[in-house]
This record gives sequence, structure tokens and C-alpha cells, in this order.
Amino acid sequence: MKIVIIGASGTIGSAVASELAQRHEIIEVGSRSGAHQADMGDIGQVRALFARIGKVDSVVVTAGKLHFGPLADFTPEQFQLGLGSKLMGQVNVALVAQQYLNDGGSITLTSGIVAEQPIRNGAAASMTNAAVEGFVRGAAIELARGIRINVVSPTVLEESLDAYGPFFPGFEPASASRVALAYRRSVEGAQTGQVYRVW
Repeated sequence: MKIVIIGASGTIGSAVASELAQRHEIIEVGSRSGAHQADMGDIGQVRALFARIGKVDSVVVTAGKLHFGPLADFTPEQFQLGLGSKLMGQVNVALVAQQYLNDGGSITLTSGIVAEQPIRNGAAASMTNAAVEGFVRGAAIELARGIRINVVSPTVLEESLDAYGPFFPGFEPASASRVALAYRRSVEGAQTGQVYRVW
């Protein structure tokens, strides 16, 4: 299969690329790196990206920015970061990708454990991740030509404990390679509208 990975240079994205590259052709996309660059928060850039790449079999998104901070200090602009990037960025990709996917293709997005297991300073992340999952469930019943859509919800990564561990006290981390298996399941499997939890 020909697979686009948006966010391929990140911790999860690079693990997913490594896992899938064993069997498939990978096209790496980043905001500033990879074979192609695009800001997925700008649908014009997403449209231009797929116009350059052309037809593909699968699209995986492991990118998306979020702000963490105390709710008492949160501003609307800080909430908007996640809404514009991790939510609408992934929605933009799904909207455009459906036109470029071959019949029976798939879209795999990324949420996170805080959609269901909230943490201090993570209200924006909980809101955004839950919205991504809601979008996937809704989109799954409308996509045509056998196109599937799923979302992977990872816990905190072992590789990211130094940076994010303090936000997740008592949470059991998962390795990026284990998380990557959930993306493989989505890409190579048959289900749609699923939330694959890695926690």
C-alpha cells in the first residue's frame, strides 16, 4: 500500500513509519520536515499537499498541537490552539483525503487517553481528544467506497516521560513501538469507527 503519514518525524509518527515501512510504501509529511511539508490547520495547504501526492491507499495522522495549563489561567486562544491544530487539522486531512483515497482505503487519526482519563492542566486536551473521537464515529457511517476511519488513543509514551511524565502521575506508559501496532491494526485491518486504546 501507499501510505501518507502526517507527523512522521514525531515520536509516534516515526514509530508508525518504521512499523508500516516493513510492508508498505511510506510518504512522510511534516510541518517542517519529511518529503512534503504542510500545516494541516490550513485546509488550503492540505488540499495542495494531496494534489501533489495524488492517489493513496491510507492516510495516518500523528500530529497536532495542544496547550496544557491550569484551567483558572486558560484563555480562549489557548483552547483554540488544540481546536485549530489537533481537531480541525485532523478533520481537514480527513475531508480532503477521502477524495484521494483508493476504494477500500483508510484514515487513521490520533486522540489520547485524556479523552477518557482527565489529568490536571489537561482540560483542553480532554476536550480536543474527545472531539476527535466523536468526529471519527460520525464520519465512519458516511464515508463512501469502502473507506474506513479509526482513531488511536495512546497513553503517555515511555519515550516522553521526561517531558510529560509529571502530568501523568500513576499512569502506566506505553512504548512508541507498542502504540504503532494500533496504527497497523487500523491500516491493515477491517474495522471502522473504532477507538483503539493503547492503555
